[in-house]
Amino acid sequence: MAETHSLEEVLNTPQKKLAFFQNLVLVAAADGQLSSEESDFLLQIGNRLGLTADEVMPIADNLGVLSFIMPAEGIQRTLELQTLVQMMLQDGQLDAREYGLCQEYAMRIGYGKAILDDMVSQLAGGAPNPYPMPPTVS
Repeated sequence: MAETHSLEEVLNTPQKKLAFFQNLVLVAAADGQLSSEESDFLLQIGNRLGLTADEVMPIADNLGVLSFIMPAEGIQRTLELQTLVQMMLQDGQLDAREYGLCQEYAMRIGYGKAILDDMVSQLAGGAPNPYPMPPTVS
């Protein structure tokens, strides 16, 4: 049986938390508008990670020049992709720009479009989540 990890366990340093939050903000803002559902999701994640407004304001202030920060650990990559997909689905619309960023992230961690599409379908439908682990990085 696959081992499960919480965000708090995986994101165990301030740098990991802020990098993860930055990636979420990039997906949320990709379509040019932040829905109330997306905003609520960001607040929920930020609170869960114990991030303060002072810590996250530089992300919002520099949104135009930011890009994805890729985590080194496989479990963090998978957990982060799942959360990015959840962010993309928050407003009930599958925006092409948000999907494109999720696809870019998936490709950069070694996942193909089929795995991303399966993840989108699983998370949108609430079905069980039988994802394979990402390839190990040597």
